[in-house]
Amino acid sequence: MDSQTKEAIWLQCGAAIDSLESAIRSCPEHVWGDRSKNPEFWYVAYHTIFWLDFYSSETVEKFAPPEPFGMEEMDPAGLLPPRVYSRQELLAYLAHSRQKYKLSVQALNAANAHLNAGAKRPELTNLEMVFYTMRHLQHHTAQLNLLLRQTIDDAPRWVKQAKDRL
Repeated sequence: MDSQTKEAIWLQCGAAIDSLESAIRSCPEHVWGDRSKNPEFWYVAYHTIFWLDFYSSETVEKFAPPEPFGMEEMDPAGLLPPRVYSRQELLAYLAHSRQKYKLSVQALNAANAHLNAGAKRPELTNLEMVFYTMRHLQHHTAQLNLLLRQTIDDAPRWVKQAKDRL
């Protein structure tokens, strides 16, 4: 895969991450940890970042989220994390996951782009996995923006391209 194509993919995938970051930064404190809301803003942000991290991992076996995050997202019963994660914790986790996702885009080449993505999503290729992950980011970022509109009548603006290059 040529470098221009990978750059174009990254500029849009990175824009999805930047949009999520904008939503996280825009959320007022009284909305962030409001346990009476369903879904809870912080949890939707966490869920999105967790799966960004997981889908950007080389293998399922090597995956482990950084501290203080656990594996509750993998529980079929739908367990929530033991506490509300702070905005700062989630922004740090987002930076960690962004770097992993960026590396997965950089690693795409003619030899591996159309290979099976492995146990993460066995029905997808590595290239499809990049787009699948971006769609998941966009889906939940739109959900967060809707929550912001419904509670504070404001939401972040559209992000055209990633703030950084590949």
